[in-house]
Amino acid sequence: MGFDQYHEPAAELSAETRTFARMCANLTEEAEAIGWYHQRISVEPDAASRAIMHDSLAEEYKHFSMELEFLLRRTPVWRETARGILFQSGDIVELGNAAEGDAEAATAPATDSAAADGAGLGIGSLQGRA
Repeated sequence: MGFDQYHEPAAELSAETRTFARMCANLTEEAEAIGWYHQRISVEPDAASRAIMHDSLAEEYKHFSMELEFLLRRTPVWRETARGILFQSGDIVELGNAAEGDAEAATAPATDSAAADGAGLGIGSLQGRA
């Protein structure tokens, strides 16, 4: 059985990238499972069955959250963007737009003028030394 999670030849991908792809696939699968449980719970007439499904749903929330945290810890720009959106009040789209700008600014390379005087690298005091 083949795996469709890679869009590039797997042999050319680093182990870190393959792990990242697997965790992204896991995150997707957990999100799908959460959606399935919500649908099943909404139509299940038996209270005992619904209670078991709610318990299973809680496990899916936990797994999704753990996988998301794993990915965020390894992707600083994603984490920075998420910080500006998650657990915030206000318009989600506005928060997203602001967070995207903040993350871009935090990861942007130094400007030409900053790089030219060494300020962007924090080595201004080393200028002029041979």
